[in-house]
Amino acid sequence: MKNKNIFIIGPLGAGKTTIGRQLAKRARFVFYDTDHEIEKLTGVSITTIFEIEGEAGFRKREKEVIEKLTQLDNIVLSSGGGSILAEENRRAFASRGTVIYLRASLETQLQRTNQRKGTRPLLNIANPMDKIIELHHIRVPLYQEIANFTYDTDVESPKEIADHIFDELFSEKKV
Repeated sequence: MKNKNIFIIGPLGAGKTTIGRQLAKRARFVFYDTDHEIEKLTGVSITTIFEIEGEAGFRKREKEVIEKLTQLDNIVLSSGGGSILAEENRRAFASRGTVIYLRASLETQLQRTNQRKGTRPLLNIANPMDKIIELHHIRVPLYQEIANFTYDTDVESPKEIADHIFDELFSEKKV
């Protein structure tokens, strides 16, 4: 495994946080979620940051958190779906750990994000599927650019996916 960190990227609703927690537990790594860390630092929700500072203010904070956390060792970091938009973040992920891209169908993303309405500022609009499609076209090439491994999250449980990732990264039979 490249370096001693695992960075999980992917779209809204792909299961990054849920799978990241499972993987960290299995690997005995410390788990971090960029959105949670930003909320801890600011004392307010991501939605509030978007309302007050806009997406640009949020992305600036996200970049600072990623720069700091990616320098740690033995962590699993679940990043926001748009974290890969900044070249500095892509560089940090690619050079400081193994990057796992969690992929989910557009329908799965919509279904999962609808379960947590109000917590996804970019989807607080009349037709969230249009936004999911727009984000997909912009972000997928960037996810693919830096991913060391890609896993689909539509069918298997988060635990099963975390187990597959763990086996891939930590198995003794590496060639």
